[in-house]
Amino acid sequence: MIKKLDTLIIKAFIGPFFATFFISLFVLIMQFFWLYIDDLVGKGLDVGTLAYLTGLVAVTWVPLALPLALLLSSIMTFGNLGESFELVAIKSAGIPLLRFMQPLIIVTVFISGISFLFANNIMPVAALKFNTLKYDIIVSKPTLDIKEGIFYDKIEGYVIKIGQKSKDGNTIKNVVIYEKNYGLQDYSLIAESGTMNTRGDKLEFDLKNGWRYQEKGSRLTTNTEFIRLGFKEYKKVLDVSSFKMNKTSDSAFADNYKMLSIRQLNKTLDSLSNFGPYFQNRSQTEVSPYFAFTKYADTGLVSVDEKELANIKTIAQIIPDSAKATIKDRMQIQLNSAKTNIELLATEYEAKQKELDYNAIEWHRKFTLSAACIVLFLIGAPLGSIIRKGGLGTPLVFAVIFFVIFHLLNTFGEKFVKGNVMSPFSGMWLSTAILVPISIFLTHKAMQDSQLFNQEYYYRSFKKLRIFLATFKNKRIKSKVTV
Repeated sequence: MIKKLDTLIIKAFIGPFFATFFISLFVLIMQFFWLYIDDLVGKGLDVGTLAYLTGLVAVTWVPLALPLALLLSSIMTFGNLGESFELVAIKSAGIPLLRFMQPLIIVTVFISGISFLFANNIMPVAALKFNTLKYDIIVSKPTLDIKEGIFYDKIEGYVIKIGQKSKDGNTIKNVVIYEKNYGLQDYSLIAESGTMNTRGDKLEFDLKNGWRYQEKGSRLTTNTEFIRLGFKEYKKVLDVSSFKMNKTSDSAFADNYKMLSIRQLNKTLDSLSNFGPYFQNRSQTEVSPYFAFTKYADTGLVSVDEKELANIKTIAQIIPDSAKATIKDRMQIQLNSAKTNIELLATEYEAKQKELDYNAIEWHRKFTLSAACIVLFLIGAPLGSIIRKGGLGTPLVFAVIFFVIFHLLNTFGEKFVKGNVMSPFSGMWLSTAILVPISIFLTHKAMQDSQLFNQEYYYRSFKKLRIFLATFKNKRIKSKVTV
């Protein structure tokens, strides 16, 4: 049964949670645009494409924004209650901190479940569409922007120079167009004035009062034909369809481990985890034939005394001199062939192992981000009741510190897994394993009304230490004077 106290704490938490969630999401979205600003500027993206891209970026960052929002909002909520002495009044009524946190723990578990469902069902689809759109934007050419007095070479097969342009960009003067001929020399087109318009996939030049120069013939002879064509009006049409952003099919990125759900990752991991016998059979097939002599090796241990050992001849003594060079060359070829096959197998094995690790990382990530919601809340709630400061000042500082610790541990754990330093389980759960004891410690301190972050407490403690040191110093001085 929900009591008034539970309603009070939930209402105090909901407002800061939504505010901090959207702030966190906004910061993470800005981080993406800051990283990819060079690839986005100058591509002529319309408002609809930018809005669609922003929505996809926001969806992919939701599982990371939720833990940060829970951490910051829990510190703010309990800090506000502590600053207004409501927390003191509740504790004085005999209600323990854990009972006071109970409704928010239930809400956090619910949010954690939503985070997992979001990361498992919605984020893979959003990540697939996001990566496809990002790829199309990055590989697309910049928008058509021919400036005055500058040779423009972005249109394949042409170089264009315009002396003057009107404000509307249509009327042009002193036009020079070079067309690549791959023969004797490029064709040249010069005009005094004209207009320039873009119609669909075509760039049309309606030129006036100019000349067209071209040379025909073979490179093997000097007997070539030079043609000069004068015109009062001339229309030149260029294909600019390559400047439009092409849409790649979603299937191009469908096999990426980040685009898979738990069910799909389970199937992938199951198929990848049994590649050991496969490479063992391949090594028997591809490498063993180069070492056929091993089947003639002795299967038992034969004892030989020193006299018999002295009479045994080495291989070099048995082989005649005329065959040594041939045998050495064949041996070198056999060893190089075996080495090449072993290196190819090792490279393919490492690639399979890396693919297995990457899929395991993504499998664990869907659970660790959900668990992080609970862990960071259990850090933020007792931390807020200890510092007893509301607003966005002090809570934001502590939230940033702990979130940076969480993010760094997550990043280090992932790097350790990719570097084969740790297993996927230990690497991806590294941050949780370190932060859980911290949350237990802070909860214990909050239940005992600890003055862990109280400046006045540390000031009084250092003052007592200074008095003790001064007293100890005076006693030593008096003892020396007495002696």
